[in-house]
Parts: sequence; C-alpha cells; structure tokens
Amino acid sequence: MYQDVLSSVDHSLNDSLAALTELVAIPSISADSFDQSTLDQSAAWIADKARALGLDARVIQVEAASGKKGRPAVLATRAPEPGKPTVVLYAHHDVQPVGDLSLWETEPFIATERDGRLFGRGTADDKAGVVAHLAAIAAARPGVGITLFVEGEEEVGSPTFVDFLHAYKDELNADVIVVADSNNWKVGTPSLTTSLRGVTQVAVTVTALDHAVHSGMYGGPVLDSVTLAARLIATLHDDEGNVAVEGLLAADDTAVDYPEEEFRADVGVLEGVRLAGSGSITSRLWTKPAVSVTAMDVTPVKLTSNTISPSTTFVLSMRVSPGQDSGEAADKLVAHLESHAPFGARVECVVTERGPAFSASEATETSRLMEWALAEAWGTKPVNIGVGGSIPFIADLAREFPSAQILVTGIEDPDTRAHSANESLHIGDWRNAIAAEALLLTRLGE
Repeated sequence: MYQDVLSSVDHSLNDSLAALTELVAIPSISADSFDQSTLDQSAAWIADKARALGLDARVIQVEAASGKKGRPAVLATRAPEPGKPTVVLYAHHDVQPVGDLSLWETEPFIATERDGRLFGRGTADDKAGVVAHLAAIAAARPGVGITLFVEGEEEVGSPTFVDFLHAYKDELNADVIVVADSNNWKVGTPSLTTSLRGVTQVAVTVTALDHAVHSGMYGGPVLDSVTLAARLIATLHDDEGNVAVEGLLAADDTAVDYPEEEFRADVGVLEGVRLAGSGSITSRLWTKPAVSVTAMDVTPVKLTSNTISPSTTFVLSMRVSPGQDSGEAADKLVAHLESHAPFGARVECVVTERGPAFSASEATETSRLMEWALAEAWGTKPVNIGVGGSIPFIADLAREFPSAQILVTGIEDPDTRAHSANESLHIGDWRNAIAAEALLLTRLGE
C-alpha cells in the first residue's frame, strides 16, 4: 500500500547521500574558538534545500535574555491540509570539533564511503538527521503540516533554545515532534528512545598552596594538588564502581538485555578490564547515575619539572537518572565533593550545566504508529530503549508543548562514534530511518 513511498526513498537515496556529503563538507563547528561563519553557510544550505521542497524557509538568530545572539537556526514550514496534523522535525546542523587529526583514518570533512558506512564529522551526529528529514519530506505523500526546525548550537548546550521556543512558539506548536538525534539498538534493529539521563557538569578546583614549591625540598609533608584531586575523585565511586554520591536515584528495571560480550565489543573495552558498577548493563547505562572526569588541568609531560603544583582544576560530567531533578543532583554532587576534601585542601565547585532528564515510556497511538513505520522500513520489530546520554532540550520541548507527542528516533548505532574520531553512519540503516519517517508523515497526513 505504501510501496510508492519506499520506492521514492530508494530512487533518491544516491541524491540524499550526495546532499549529506555536501553538508558534511561545511565544517560547522559551533564551539566559540572556531570560525562561526561556517554555521551561516550550513544554515543557508539547509534553507535552500527546504525551499526546493516547497517549504517557506528562514534563517533565524534569536537574542538571549543576556543579550547574546544565538547561532543561526533554520525554520521552514508548510501548512497542513484541512483537518490534518502538523509535525515538527528537529535536528541540528552544528558539529563537534574533530580533535586529534592523527586519529582519523579519513579527512573529517570529506564524507568517505567504506564497507557500507559513511565516515566524517557530522555524517551521523546530526547532519544525517537533517538530510533524513529533507529526504522524508520529499518521499512522503502530502497532507501533513511540516515545521522543520534545525538549530545550530546543540553541541554547545543549546544556550538560546528556550528563547527560540518562546519567540516562535506559535510556529513550533505541533501535534507531533520528531527528534532525529538518537541511537538505534544495533545495526539492523531500529529503536525509539523512551528515556534519557539528565546531565550536570561541575568544574572543581583543589588548592593546597598559595604558590608552587620545589618537590625535593618540600615534598612529604605537602601533597601536590594533582594527588589531592585524584584522592577526591576516587571518593566518587565505591569498590564496585557504583557512584557513591549520597541521595542520587538509581533503578535496575530495564527490560532490554545487553550481553556483556556485545557491550565490550561495541565500546572497545580492552581484554582484562572489568566493567564498573552492579546490576544490568542497560540499567548502568540508562537508569543509574554515572560520573566521569572529562578534563583536567595539569602540567604536560613535556614541561615536567620538580615542582609541587599548588592548584588543580578538573571537570566532572554526571549523568542523572530519569526521575531526578538535575539541579538537585548537582547540589548533592557539590556537597559530596566539599565534604570529602582530602587533607583539608580547599575545594571550590562551580556548576556549569544542569540539563534535565526525559522519560516517555507510556505507549500512545502515535508511538505505536512510529513503531509500525520502523518495522515496515527495517523489516523487523523495533526496540524501545533508554539512552545514557542527555538531550536536555527535549525536556524543554515537553514543557513548552505538553500536548505534543515527542518521538525520539535514531540515525546512529553502537559503532557510530559520535563526538570521536572516525565518526560514521551505517548507510543501510540511514535509508531505513528515512523510509520510516516518510511512512510516518504519510500515515499522519491521511
């Protein structure tokens, strides 16, 4: 019955890949230290493609309450036929920095196809989501209203996202919101993401001296700040590797099994390295807290000297279980750090991020329709999953549009390596993601 939709997706797949390759070639890194004009280029590219599909498209930069102007976003609309619903299609066109170029096997901004995957920065996260939306709109039968919303600052925490929602609330109001920025369970198995952990980030400075001193003359009675920081970090987990911060929520009730051997292979855990924590692997990933050190300021090895460092700063990223307020969790983390100051060292904490969790585990008519579309496209039953990562703006969408059904779909898989070197997209699954979205838009427009 919907073969024409699937045939349209397949007929245009090479064109869609060519479009994704063009978009990947624009190095739209949103971090402040990079050329921000690239974001203007990628936004203009998307707006042009949307206009070619008959949408009314604009590139918009909103101003935050602080007075700072946001990065360029694209808002493109097509009115629904009478009595038909409207669907917001969300993605983001900004990408992460590439990091150490020596770790890349291909040029990061030249999309390179190899063994059924497309390699390059943004091939998956989330330019694949952008082009998937465009391709799905083109392939779907008309009827449903479309609002394409592509932001340009997700990779730096979406600082003007809420301001954008407030400024364009009427145009973003919809019956269904599809967020194409998550994972599938594995290659060949589609997923709907029904829960996301929240996130909080804390910068911690440990200070023991008011100036650096000679390690030979004064080492012994005084520990260097790096050692003190390490001792403080060690208090964050118990002997099994569970997070030891008092008052954090944790649950071990996930329905999906992730065999340890598959997890170790997907993540690249070295042989002999024991996994941390207790309970099922999926609960450790989705419904329990996690704390990681993501940065630390220390003297680089090439500048080694016999000096006791007086002060060290490190950054903690904590993932918060669904059901717990991330602000409350941040306060508990700070209280733990301050109460465990090693050897009385001064511990100063600054909370730099508080992103809420998301949960939508209850089945609805729309989610069941999405599951049907996924099954049709992949030829196998989809899996409802949680994701350990955080997409805080989804909670903002749920708060601003409480009557809208939010569907979080996947264009990534366990080997995508988003944010890392050699990021890649499984082309076959991407085709299926386009097909599923086109089927959903067609059914909603009938």
